[in-house]
Amino acid sequence: MTTERVSVIGSGPAALMAAETLSEAGLGVDIHEAMPSAGRKFLMAGKSGLNISHTGSRAEFAAHYLDHDDRLRDCLKHFGPDEIIAWMDGLGMPAHTGPTGRIFPETMKASPLLRAWLRRLEGRGARLHLKHRWMGWNGDGALVFDTPQGQVTVRPSATIFALGGGSWRRLGSDGEWTAPFQTAGIALAPFRPSNCGFLADWSDRMRDAFAGAAVKSVKLSAGGKETREELTITARGVESGGVYTLSAPLRDEVETQGSATLWLDLLPDLEAADIARRLAAAPAKQSLSNRLRKALKLTGVKAALLFECADREALNDPASAAAAIKALPLKLTGTAPLDEAISTAGGVAWDALDDHFMLKHRPSHFCAGEMIAWDAPTGGYLITACMATGRAAGLGVLAWLRRR
Repeated sequence: MTTERVSVIGSGPAALMAAETLSEAGLGVDIHEAMPSAGRKFLMAGKSGLNISHTGSRAEFAAHYLDHDDRLRDCLKHFGPDEIIAWMDGLGMPAHTGPTGRIFPETMKASPLLRAWLRRLEGRGARLHLKHRWMGWNGDGALVFDTPQGQVTVRPSATIFALGGGSWRRLGSDGEWTAPFQTAGIALAPFRPSNCGFLADWSDRMRDAFAGAAVKSVKLSAGGKETREELTITARGVESGGVYTLSAPLRDEVETQGSATLWLDLLPDLEAADIARRLAAAPAKQSLSNRLRKALKLTGVKAALLFECADREALNDPASAAAAIKALPLKLTGTAPLDEAISTAGGVAWDALDDHFMLKHRPSHFCAGEMIAWDAPTGGYLITACMATGRAAGLGVLAWLRRR
């Protein structure tokens, strides 16, 4: 089937923003989604509160992104936090900014926002085709989809791919699009986990007693970066909060060194000298556990981490114990499986795209979202960049159609 409409493949925030940009300009849009419903990963991201963006100057905001070039920075310059707030307001979904600068819809959930978004797209003539899995191109360069009715071939005026990265396969982000891209000779960077958990060789006691425990009021550091966020102990390592924030330097260290060190400051509000003084003043007849508890209120999972990662004999010396409490090395032996990562780095190489996000070797075919090789932390940065690149790809299609 040949159509003057534009095909958008995917239904996450990048795809829907591309569809919005095109439909707002009066173009007909067909959104093709492999899953039985739209925006599944977007909905999962908003299950406990949709953190859609983050406050900050444009320079500060752009500084959070890795593995990118000026094209991503330009996207964010034209569609960043302020524009997302205005866009949500236009959908009847006012924004709420939390105390740490994270931006949410007032409803907090993704589902009302997604429903309003899809209604507006439908009102502009966009068509959503569910259970349409893109399989590649046929010999004539047309798009081939596997559908419940059989194979469908479409030759649109232009195509935007927004197929996501390589994690959360059950939500549709399976990375299978890389096979036809590689066959077509499109340069790809290998997928790498981002915003992910890490593995640690816990003792049986640590694993059995503290798996699932949150470590709060702690400062974490790795690779010259630090953050004051909590983390969660898992049966096989650590995850969440500050671990995700530091996942990029930790992942890079694992890849280059075979392991990584996450440094923990268990008592960030106390100086080492004060810690040593309090421990030295504790009665010598008390056990180490009691001295830590009474002098420092260091108990539970924090005390367990100290015993797990520090030399037990050295902890009997107040100065050595203070040094360990302020800089406790937790050895990480690997990353959690790729499919469990919140997002992935890697994907379509920037060199494969022109300045309008069009594939250099596939005219009329554009890319957007997480499938492009950029990386970002959680905190609203991921979704904002997906939407910004979706808009940029949509504008790229409009420019290309005008030139044609």
